[in-house]
Amino acid sequence: MGNVTKKDIVDAIAARTGLTQVDTKIIVECFLDSIAKSLLQGKNIEIRGFGRFKVKEKKARTARNPRTGEIVQIDAGLKPIFEASKELKLVLNQLVEEAAEEMQAKLTDSLQGQDDRDSRNPGRDYRA
Repeated sequence: MGNVTKKDIVDAIAARTGLTQVDTKIIVECFLDSIAKSLLQGKNIEIRGFGRFKVKEKKARTARNPRTGEIVQIDAGLKPIFEASKELKLVLNQLVEEAAEEMQAKLTDSLQGQDDRDSRNPGRDYRA
């Protein structure tokens, strides 16, 4: 699985809506800017059926550099968080289950073909 870029999103939306890629890019950038500005203002964003964006405060803490073992102080800060909705989680899990079932069926078909070859030539080992 590869990453989906902003350009990929723009291309997909432009293809579905018939808008130009330039207009679609402006819309996508405005959408992302409005999310960022809302988070900067301390507001949570809820998109029903998709998920919620929010900001979480992280406390200052000490940590250890894994390479040198040196103790380092990490400053307090804000961290953007995305929480998927129940609906999105259900869709993703359903897709994962369907993909697993499809792979299981392919594997079963492949193994059945292997067994057929084994029965025709019992002395030959195809698995090696």
